[in-house]
Amino acid sequence: MNVLWAPWRLDYILGPKPDECVFCVPSHTGEDAERFILYRGRHNFVIMNRFPYNNAHLMVTPFRHVGCITELTPEEAHENMELLQSCVRILEQVFHPHGINAGLNLGESAGSGIAAHIHFQIVPRWNGDASFMAVFSETRVIPEHLRSTYERLKPHFDALG
Repeated sequence: MNVLWAPWRLDYILGPKPDECVFCVPSHTGEDAERFILYRGRHNFVIMNRFPYNNAHLMVTPFRHVGCITELTPEEAHENMELLQSCVRILEQVFHPHGINAGLNLGESAGSGIAAHIHFQIVPRWNGDASFMAVFSETRVIPEHLRSTYERLKPHFDALG
């Protein structure tokens, strides 16, 4: 019998499913730690992916509910790029990845899981992270609990101001 330990998935499996967009966050910060929000800018925020492709998988998304990059205001787009750069710098400093995948899927057919609200993906990668588990078992191994990753990253995002 193969066993894969992923305790954070139980909250998703048993918990209520939101009717609203998961990227339309409240203006108050009381739920930020629970939602894994690392940073709030003026127009965008940084959030950890609850169901990551790899350890420390981050997303940058505008507060405003828009489905396409062409709908961003110049201010939103500028801050979004600044936050993408900050995410890469922080990931390099904290986790020392060998590479980083960064991108945006526009529309469901392009691979977006939540197409109605754009979100940029930043996924750190290490040589060999697609090991035998992914190749033979079609299973990904995330080596660190989400809460531990959040606690490691949060002080670096707090330092952004």
